[in-house]
Amino acid sequence: MVYKFEDYKNPEIIKNHLNLGGKDIAGNEISVTSLSIEKNGKPTMAVMGEMHYERVPRSQWKQALETMKAGGIDIVSTYIIWIYHELEEGRFDWEGDNNLRAFVKLAKDVGLDVCIRIGPWCHGEVRNGGFPDWLLKKGCRLRCNDDEYLAIVKKWYKEIATQVQGLLFKDGGPIIMCQLENELTDEPEHLLTLKQMAIEVGIDVPLFTVTGWNSVRGAKIPVDDVIPTFGGYCDAPWDEGVKQLPPCARYYFTGIRNDSAIGKDLIKDKEEDDWQLPYMRYPYATCEIGAGLMNTYHRRYNIHGMDIYAMTLIMLCEGANLLGYYMYHGGINKVAPTYTLQESKATGYPNDYPIISYDFQAPISCFEETRESYDLLNILHLFIHEYGERLATMTYVEGISNSKLGTMTGLRYGMRRDEKSGFVFINNYQRLHKLQAIDDVIIDTGLVQFPSINIKENIAFFMPFNMDLGDGVTLKYATAQPICKDGDIWLFMEIPGIKPEFEFANPDKKADIKVISMDEAKLLRKVDGKVYYAKESGKTIKQLKAHGDNDYHLIKLDSPAFEIPEMYSYELKYQNKPITWYSLKVEGSEGFIDLNIPCDVMQVYVDGKLVMDEFYHNLPFRLPKSILQGDEIYVLCSDKPDGIYIE
Repeated sequence: MVYKFEDYKNPEIIKNHLNLGGKDIAGNEISVTSLSIEKNGKPTMAVMGEMHYERVPRSQWKQALETMKAGGIDIVSTYIIWIYHELEEGRFDWEGDNNLRAFVKLAKDVGLDVCIRIGPWCHGEVRNGGFPDWLLKKGCRLRCNDDEYLAIVKKWYKEIATQVQGLLFKDGGPIIMCQLENELTDEPEHLLTLKQMAIEVGIDVPLFTVTGWNSVRGAKIPVDDVIPTFGGYCDAPWDEGVKQLPPCARYYFTGIRNDSAIGKDLIKDKEEDDWQLPYMRYPYATCEIGAGLMNTYHRRYNIHGMDIYAMTLIMLCEGANLLGYYMYHGGINKVAPTYTLQESKATGYPNDYPIISYDFQAPISCFEETRESYDLLNILHLFIHEYGERLATMTYVEGISNSKLGTMTGLRYGMRRDEKSGFVFINNYQRLHKLQAIDDVIIDTGLVQFPSINIKENIAFFMPFNMDLGDGVTLKYATAQPICKDGDIWLFMEIPGIKPEFEFANPDKKADIKVISMDEAKLLRKVDGKVYYAKESGKTIKQLKAHGDNDYHLIKLDSPAFEIPEMYSYELKYQNKPITWYSLKVEGSEGFIDLNIPCDVMQVYVDGKLVMDEFYHNLPFRLPKSILQGDEIYVLCSDKPDGIYIE
């Protein structure tokens, strides 16, 4: 069957219409058009990954940031979590793991730009959404232009400004972006006030963003002063139900930026009015492509690499010029002296999350292991870095026969192109569902017709047409996926089940092409212009993959070894199931152990301190030996739960 596309429309690019942009001390300029963020007048694409410095031990920061860069991240984004820094009013903590200034400096040293998400409310599955307890006791109206609230927020912003002084883009620093608030859908005047306040106290950056999701109409924002950013998750851990949800819409080509499912647990329904977010005034930017999922108590997930890769590939097709992942690096929650700091129903929020673990099943775990999602996403990142300036000018075109939302048959396909060239994107993957293989697929872009291909199940990929390979060489089409250049050689990935074919526009002008398998592509790295292959550089790859053994001794105890503090014990008593105690001994301090104990909730104590907890989700509990060093190590497990969703 021949698959065609709607007519291509050359986009109208609006410039100089937003109160954004700026120059640094060297004259480098960042500006914003309706299509992309530009650097020194050139369209750009960037990859942003979320890592919360407060939730990662400072000793891990350097390795974490280097691993992020090796995975293709350009910008590290981070919440500055208010409750972590001002537990007591007027007493600020910017030391140790809370040292924002040291974190930003280290990011610069590694070669990453920075986005600071300054709140004041952040959500982030934090107690009170990040608001300190003392603020809630003030009695003022929150998240609006209440004078008392604004005065308190201004003090908080001043503290942040002091920490980042001299590290902003204008000063030659790495901080190029600032997100105001989070998931605030109906307060445009307040968002503008926050921006003005941030600039007034010294947080003056070229790019200010806000989250743009709400209903399909989008959040109400100050339209001339910020970039709305979007996202999408492969499931909804915040959903109140305990059954499998319908097929996730993020695996379909829809062209819709806004995912109204995000924040559904917290965003209240509003009366409809005439508001419509003017999407086409802004580049398509994301900040919360769910690169994993947190397990809530009542909904528990197993995330696989293709869950994230296929969803991201679709957003890339639909025109995203900033890929922003949440979370890209997992974290570990801190605790206050007398209460815990995670979101919970006890704090008036709709979900219960683990006390300590904020691992998120992210591409980089909270213990610096990389997952399959890290490897797969990097294949896209390599291409973005190689071809981003050109790709950034291309826009989404829908397939005429594109499979409609909710259907489980037909071809899901789209195209991103300009007047002469582009890329065809195909997704035949739906999380938790098996799609059928599709044979004899002939793609006709209107400029080029591809040869017939057979598409396997559970795969997502893209193919180029009329692609400029440099030196006057044009690739008419390829039934393989471009990755990047290694010197003068173009690397392509063989799409599983499809024979790689290359047709050049001029047979007399060809390029050197090397085809590698998907398994090889997953372990390909390009850092500072140098390409590393797994088979040639095992050491380089291994340092990104922390493997360990399982040398340990687990002994079941007949009685509790100590009294659990009440602030921790409630987590084990959600369903008042019996609690089993184990004594744990590990051999050595390097590597990992896997504890396969089917249960409800697991907690690990080392010399009386809670060092890790997790809700069981049909995977072994994986723990680094480095945190299991002590005289007395105990593992506590409550019995299997009833009435919850576990994949």
